[in-house]
Amino acid sequence: MRYLFIILSLILLIIAPFFGQINIDMSKINDIFSMEHKLFWDLRVPRVIVAFFTGALLALSGLIFQSLFRNPMSTPFTLGVASGATLGTAFAIVFGIVSFMALFGFIGALFTIIILFGITSRLKVYETSTLLLIGIALSFFYSAALMILFYISDETQSYEIVRFTMGSLDVVGFKTVVPIVAVSITLLLLALNYKREIKLLLTSYDNAFLKGIEVKRVNTILLLGVSIAIGVAVSITGPIGFVGLIVPHILKVIYKKSADKLLYVTFFYGGIFLVFCDLISRNLGTASDVPIGVVTSFLGAPFFIYLLLRRKRV
Repeated sequence: MRYLFIILSLILLIIAPFFGQINIDMSKINDIFSMEHKLFWDLRVPRVIVAFFTGALLALSGLIFQSLFRNPMSTPFTLGVASGATLGTAFAIVFGIVSFMALFGFIGALFTIIILFGITSRLKVYETSTLLLIGIALSFFYSAALMILFYISDETQSYEIVRFTMGSLDVVGFKTVVPIVAVSITLLLLALNYKREIKLLLTSYDNAFLKGIEVKRVNTILLLGVSIAIGVAVSITGPIGFVGLIVPHILKVIYKKSADKLLYVTFFYGGIFLVFCDLISRNLGTASDVPIGVVTSFLGAPFFIYLLLRRKRV
C-alpha cells in the first residue's frame, strides 16, 4: 500500500504542471517562441517545484516543532516568525517598496528570530515553553502593528496585503525556486544530522541530558534552523497554514513510527500535499486561482478540530 502511495504521488508530481485554467497544446511546449512554452516552463513548472519544496519545508518544520515542544498542536508558525515576515511584507507594500517585498519579509522574520533568542539567552532557566510564550506574545504584537498598516493603507495596498496573508505560489521563472529549494534541503540535512537527538528529546529532556545531549544547544540550533527556513518561505509565498499540522499527524497514524524515523517521509509527503492543494486551487474554474492558504486552511481546520476532540477523549 505504501509503495502504491509513492507511485501515485510521483504521478501527481509529474502531471501537475500540465493542468491549469488555460489548456496548453503539448506539441508546442518545447517551441521556445510559443506561448505554451512560456506558460509551461516559466510559470507552471517553477510553481510546482516551489509548491513541493515549500510543503516539504512546512511539514518537516511541523514535525520538528511537535517533537521539541512535545505538543501535537505546535506548528511552524508557533514562534511568530511568520507573523514577523507578514508584517515586514505589509510594511514594504504600504510604503511603496513593492520591489523588495521578499527582502522586507525576510528582515521581519530575521528580526523576530533575533528578539526570540536574544530574550531567551538572558533567562537563567531555559524552557521551550518560555520561548513559545514569547513567540505568541510577538504574534499578538505583530497583529496589532498589521492592523495599523491596514488603517493607513489605501484600498489597493489593503488588497495586496490580504492576498499575501492568504498565501500564493505565483512565481515567474526559476529565480524564486532556488532559495526555497536551498533552505528546504538544508533543513532536511540539519534534521537528519540531529536525528538521534530528536529521538531522545521525544522521551524527556532529563533523559536526553543523561544520555549526553546538550539540550539547550540542540533546541536552539533546531529552532533557529526552522525559523530561518520558515522566514525565507513566508517572505516568498506568504503564510500557508496547517501543512505543518496535518501532514506529520497523518503520517504518524499511517506509519506508526516516531518522529526521528519519519523525516524523509514527512519531507516527501509534505511536498506532495501542497502540490495537491495547489492543483485544486488552480482547477476550480474560478476567474482566478484560489489562494493556496484558503485551500490548506479549508482542509486543515476540520482536522485541527478532530485533533482537539481526540485529545479530550484520551
